[in-house]
Amino acid sequence: MQEIKNYVETHKQRFLDELFELLRFPSVSADPKYKGDVLKTADYVAQKLKDAGAENVEICATAGYPIVYGEKIIDSSLPTVLIYGHYDVQPADPLELWHTPPFEPTIRDGKIYARGACDDKGQFYMHVKAFELMMETNTLACNVKFMIEGEEEVGSANLGIFVKENADRLKADVVLISDTSMISMEHPSIETGLRGLAYMEVEVVGPNRDLHSGVYGGAVANPATILCKMIASLHDENNHITIPAFYDQVVELTAEEKQALNSAPYDEAEYTKDLDIAEVWGEKGYSTLERTGTRPTLEVNGIWSGYIGEGAKTVLPSKANAKISMRLVPNQSSEEIAEIFTKHFESIAPKNVKVKVTPHHGGEPVVTPTDSIAYQAAEKAIEDSFGKKAIPTRGGGSIPIVALFEDVLGIKSVLFGFGLDSDALHSPNEKYDIYNYYKGIETLPLFHKYFAELSK
Repeated sequence: MQEIKNYVETHKQRFLDELFELLRFPSVSADPKYKGDVLKTADYVAQKLKDAGAENVEICATAGYPIVYGEKIIDSSLPTVLIYGHYDVQPADPLELWHTPPFEPTIRDGKIYARGACDDKGQFYMHVKAFELMMETNTLACNVKFMIEGEEEVGSANLGIFVKENADRLKADVVLISDTSMISMEHPSIETGLRGLAYMEVEVVGPNRDLHSGVYGGAVANPATILCKMIASLHDENNHITIPAFYDQVVELTAEEKQALNSAPYDEAEYTKDLDIAEVWGEKGYSTLERTGTRPTLEVNGIWSGYIGEGAKTVLPSKANAKISMRLVPNQSSEEIAEIFTKHFESIAPKNVKVKVTPHHGGEPVVTPTDSIAYQAAEKAIEDSFGKKAIPTRGGGSIPIVALFEDVLGIKSVLFGFGLDSDALHSPNEKYDIYNYYKGIETLPLFHKYFAELSK
């Protein structure tokens, strides 16, 4: 442990400078205008893998953005760890809410503020630097493969194809992922599951053009009003989702599982203060930890219609749109949920409007085992690095590719994230604590050490 700490201390400024270079690339996969920047980011990641000591580094073309692959095979008899991460980021909008430019990383109070600081550039780059550390100190105990993609934020469709076509190349004993969070640095935790995702776009169309709201108002259905009513009807008074068959495959937690989940440290006063809300909200009969990790949800991600510019323009809009995401839990299927959502949304539309539902991307929920050698290695690494045992938790987010790794490669994943829920992922002023960044670099080599030892 001391050798690890010494190496990090010696190179900490360079580690930070390199991360800042990475964060300056506006690698927004959802917006075509950033295509050149996304490709430059892939080049940068590939070069840093080579610099760290990886071999057979390749920028693998796909129908979308490329996947960066690299490996270091030291002994075919040793176990192999496949490290997954993503170099693409969410759009930075709304820009006016950022305190500093999203692609000009800034340190405030020991935290790095930038888009992608935590999700996922700061987290996957910990692995690159931990790998460098193990190579330079001659302590690499496992074979390592890297697979860093550029489309996670838009559904990872092409990564799925890549994995299927390169199953032999990607053969490994475990997938190691740092794209999740811990409770805190005082209460280190390991996520043991992720929710799935079904992402939809809906459009409600009324008249064939925007109308004068005085001349036509009261006689023609307003698509914005209709859309709002339809969306409001998707939850009942207990915030239970009203779509028929939505909960049919949901597996309820056992009493023991509920007790274990709710034993994790949680301060509701601190939670509400951080978000500047008066109280929590959600499905009746469930705790906040259950709602965010083990219950399915339906949320409006964006809604627009009519005139939203400066000043007034009295129109009755021709159409209204919304983007809606549903987080899913075992054993729900993203395809089935997308299908029943579409059927239900079309069925509740009044005759005076037309409705179009477009599925975008989805992913399946996963639960990772806590009795595996890989999980035990992560636990031992946490205990060595933090001086306390890790708390198992369930993550509320989605990493669509995790279920595919299990289906195609036949291997489980370990969700070994060092972010915090308060890091403003997908929001303005995303951040990542410098302490967490260095702590990850210190802890990850211990995982490799214990995984090799326990695999013997």
